[in-house]
Amino acid sequence: MPESVVVSLARTPFVPFGGALKDVPATELGAHVIRAALDRITLDPETIDYVFMGQVVQAGAGQIPSRQASMGAGMPDTVPSDTINKVCASSLRAVNLADMAIRAGEIRSAVAGGMESMSRAPYLVDGARFGLRMGDTTFVDAVIKDGLWCSFGQCHMGVYGSEVAKEFGISRKAQDEWAYRSHMRAIEAIDSGRFAKEIAPFTVKGKRGEQTVIEHDLGPRRDTTLEKISSLRPVFVEDGTVTAGNAPGLTDGAAALVVMEKNMAKELGLPILATIISSGYVSRAPKYLHTVPAYAAQMALSRAGLDASELKRIEINEAFAAVTLTSIKIGEFDPDIVNVNGGAVALGHPIGASGARILMTLIVELQRIGGGYGVATICSGGGQGEATLVRVD
Repeated sequence: MPESVVVSLARTPFVPFGGALKDVPATELGAHVIRAALDRITLDPETIDYVFMGQVVQAGAGQIPSRQASMGAGMPDTVPSDTINKVCASSLRAVNLADMAIRAGEIRSAVAGGMESMSRAPYLVDGARFGLRMGDTTFVDAVIKDGLWCSFGQCHMGVYGSEVAKEFGISRKAQDEWAYRSHMRAIEAIDSGRFAKEIAPFTVKGKRGEQTVIEHDLGPRRDTTLEKISSLRPVFVEDGTVTAGNAPGLTDGAAALVVMEKNMAKELGLPILATIISSGYVSRAPKYLHTVPAYAAQMALSRAGLDASELKRIEINEAFAAVTLTSIKIGEFDPDIVNVNGGAVALGHPIGASGARILMTLIVELQRIGGGYGVATICSGGGQGEATLVRVD
């Protein structure tokens, strides 16, 4: 069976909601990272067989956003694409689909990742199409409706954040401490240049023609303290433990990886950044999204015949600090190797792109420490989880 390898990767800086990327469509962000990932290895776009790109809040984005991003990056119109929506797991699922297609012998190369502009999500007006006739109406926020609202429990995902944290004994104190750790680790990573291999700087053009180059993530707060985080009131649930401080902010960004059949990479003389060993994908009751990163990682490990003790690094998306802490508890993971460069609480969570981001952060970190096995794992709305296990030699 063919093996899949990662030969290039790139992402935009992650920028908070309503910030410097607020006027940039998700598809433009996606095109930027696809182009950057190919340019980094001077790879002809015609070499790519398929494009898989995630996007969650697609309302108003236009037909097949993945195709817009692909062709916007200069990909030939003969290269097909799929737009993946598995909520927060979309872009990690995109990578796993590319891996599966390569292993099946259907393709030899792909670009896989995701993109999201939460800032540009529209408001929806139910009932307007055939006439509201009379009276007031309500605007529905597509960010919440399509991205953050559980269709089964009819509640914000943050409600589950507090309920399940309580069930698994994850205290407010532990969540706040993890959130503070996330910010401090992310700031350290930015200052030391650890994200430089990931980030493809993005240039924003102003109304008067001026240009601003964004070179690093803008979410981490240098002025935060544990005391400030601990002083914030709960959101979603009055007596809950999830706050604006221990949950990630809405964010704009994109990320993409070039995934290739190993022999093809060797034929082309391309660098092998990581080998994809296995994947895991699980579902539980929608409420228990906290648990699925652990179970998905365990599935990936089991398929590879490995144990968690053999992992050098773990990336668990910080949908909430409580998600990461619950998954650490269930998986019996060593917290010292989890999210060592911070996570989504600090960097932000552009939901269609976060899975690809944690995977490339994992790969670059494994390179930095000399290699080994690592797993990237993420929860998503509806109670589904996705994981990718890689090895860096």
